[in-house]
Amino acid sequence: MSFIPRLENAGMDAWLVRLFEHIDEANIDWIQALARQCEKSFAGQLIDLVPSYTTLLVHYDCLQLDADQAREKLWALLGQLQLDASPTQQQLHELPIWYDPQVGPDLPRLEQLTGLDWQQLVALHTQSSYRVFALGFAPGFAFMGRLPERLQQPRLTTPRQQVPANSLGIAEQQTAIYPNASPGGWNLIGRGCTQLFDPQRQPPSLLQVGDTVHFQPISKAEFLRLGGNTEEISL
Repeated sequence: MSFIPRLENAGMDAWLVRLFEHIDEANIDWIQALARQCEKSFAGQLIDLVPSYTTLLVHYDCLQLDADQAREKLWALLGQLQLDASPTQQQLHELPIWYDPQVGPDLPRLEQLTGLDWQQLVALHTQSSYRVFALGFAPGFAFMGRLPERLQQPRLTTPRQQVPANSLGIAEQQTAIYPNASPGGWNLIGRGCTQLFDPQRQPPSLLQVGDTVHFQPISKAEFLRLGGNTEEISL
């Protein structure tokens, strides 16, 4: 790593380990390596780990460990951190998506912004595979990146009050699917038909940090056959 890690206090029972300054796919493996070492070192003193694009939040049991002791553990781990050469549990997911202005109402506006027709936008989006950088915002919501540069557009100025479940969006360098209906401000370009979050499943989220996702374009007929819904979007 070229960046010198920093520890930032995140409360009486957590440290934020900042490993990088910029978003990069290569960050994921280092952050996961540190997470695995934290699981081993903290063991029963660990409450939770929250990986993100450039950081790892380490939440520990302050009844067993004070802040200085936790910090010393983390510095020791960082001093000997290496990438794990052993096989991981990362998975490749092929997610079927119906791309169409009917379920991707921001495609016409993106045509104007990019100078590409929406079929070209879809081709750009589907030519890449995306790594899952983080989970958050809502259960099962996976932040994936990075988008091709020509697709990178800011979030909506005014978020929608209701985005239907399985809507596929893009924002800045990222792409994501809304697992459930919720407010949202991402540019919507299509809709999937895969259950991304199930509290009865272990783990409940289908997509996990480090996984790779490829989006497979399908027809409306196939989308409906797979159980997709055509619920209208509140603009």
